[in-house]
Amino acid sequence: MKDKVVWITGASSGIGAACAIELSRLGAKIILSARRKEKLEEIQSGLSGPSEILILDVTKADEIQPVAKKAGTFYGPIDILINNAGISQRGLVEETELAVDRRLFEVNYFGNIALTKAVLPSMLERKTGNLVIISSVAGKLSTPGRSSYAATKHALQGFYDALRAEVTDRGVEVNVICPGYIKTDISIHALNARGEKHGVMDAGQASGMSADTCAKQIVKAIQNHKREVLIGGKETKNVLVRRLFPGLYHKMIAKMAKERRY
Repeated sequence: MKDKVVWITGASSGIGAACAIELSRLGAKIILSARRKEKLEEIQSGLSGPSEILILDVTKADEIQPVAKKAGTFYGPIDILINNAGISQRGLVEETELAVDRRLFEVNYFGNIALTKAVLPSMLERKTGNLVIISSVAGKLSTPGRSSYAATKHALQGFYDALRAEVTDRGVEVNVICPGYIKTDISIHALNARGEKHGVMDAGQASGMSADTCAKQIVKAIQNHKREVLIGGKETKNVLVRRLFPGLYHKMIAKMAKERRY
């Protein structure tokens, strides 16, 4: 990772911030992006190598190309893009306003692929680069209260499987990372059915893997050229249960739905 130019979105906290710290430790040149400058400055102060801050709201489609162009002026072309910006959801389908569903897709899907399309041409021209997509176990299975969140992650899975096939012989790698429960504030900042902040630390998040450990595993996956990796605890086993025992899986999530209200 030494001297690699790494651009990380959603870098102001959680997995994004932890990846920045780990990659900086390994000698990478880091570009931090998110909406909150003061939070990015906090993260930047803890980095051990070269870094720059680039404010970015991934929902503003007309700003993505200019921002991507500016990113290339700091240290040269982007070697690794970690597409991490995202937001979660807590709300039953019947109660969730359509505007919330649209918001989830603007942040998690359209913002993500727009940024990929902005940096991809340079990677293809140079015949090198990594597109690292922070998806979720929710991209493999769905659970109650997270319908649109899971839909956005399923959509990313489909998009990047296709892109990987298109670029696999052209020097560009696509690494899809599927974390389970990671101890971050993702559930606190999740949108409820009315689009308001959920404001609750879920039990799964509270007892989940640390963001630092997750970041180390993400970096290892990049180094080992993993097309896809599940990161987390026993919750990741449900992906296998879903595949091999679909009837059991559906009984499990139906029981979960009865026990939870959002």
